[in-house]
Amino acid sequence: MDFEPKMPPMEADQENGVEAFDLVVIGGGPAGLTAAIYAGRARVPTCVLVGTLPGGQPANTAGVDNFPGFPDGIGGTDLAQRFHSQAERFGARIVPEAVIEVDFTERPFTARSSKGQYEAQAVIVATGAAPRRLGIPGEDQFYGRGVSSCATCDGFFYRDKQVVVIGGGDSAVDEAIFLTRFAEKVTIIHRRDELRATKIYQEKAFANPKIDFVWDSVAEEILGNQTVTGVRVRNVKTDRAQMIKTDGVFIYVGMEPQSDLFRGQLELDRQGYVVSDRHQRTNVPGVFVAGDVQDPYYRQVVIAAGTGAIAAMEAERYLGEYP
Repeated sequence: MDFEPKMPPMEADQENGVEAFDLVVIGGGPAGLTAAIYAGRARVPTCVLVGTLPGGQPANTAGVDNFPGFPDGIGGTDLAQRFHSQAERFGARIVPEAVIEVDFTERPFTARSSKGQYEAQAVIVATGAAPRRLGIPGEDQFYGRGVSSCATCDGFFYRDKQVVVIGGGDSAVDEAIFLTRFAEKVTIIHRRDELRATKIYQEKAFANPKIDFVWDSVAEEILGNQTVTGVRVRNVKTDRAQMIKTDGVFIYVGMEPQSDLFRGQLELDRQGYVVSDRHQRTNVPGVFVAGDVQDPYYRQVVIAAGTGAIAAMEAERYLGEYP
């Protein structure tokens, strides 16, 4: 199939340092960039404020095996770059700035970064979710000095060393498998007696001779001097504590929606996820939401992209009805 040639960026109005678009997308992960692709194809002048993590969570993932169209899988960074390039090809303005304040009380809506202010008649919120912290002693102290939530970013530094992975879901097990490329030994610590990860990840982990498991256990403290030297864990069934020597700790215990920016502006649920209907509409007409910031259950690239497409189509329809 032939693709349309790359189009020049759509023009935006600019007055008094304020740039005005028909649509502003807040967030540059799969949801936000898919929204920009759909909006661009519909010739809606669109700006994407991608924030501090362009590409979203896939950009920090070693590989994506379940995104349709890539039977051999694709690197997370490569996939993120393809999203980015395609959005640009259809005319979206990609701005590497993080939004620090929004005003959804009246149209035009505004989004302000440290460098400028952007106005739009419609907004798509796609700020995603970030790895949850454990909240234990030593975690903050050694973050970046032996504590990490990104094996793709930091795995290389643990060549021939021992590392610990905390968690039992897809992310934890997938990243543990990735770490075996470098580490001499990877120990997965999980609070239950079985993994929550999908079967294909479990099978790979159990078959990998470099991976050990510590079941029914939670981390209580990360130990070290200049860098991490160990982690103290407690068995939740026996209450027995032990210290596991390690050179690094990788934490994957769930995600937190990046929604604090919208508190008081949009309806959030008790966990902080943005509430929406099946058309990705929030409680504010003209403001839509997509991706992990409104999805506490699935957190899959393909689903985030799908909700981004829906949000863009609904935003286009809204703009046509309420210009």
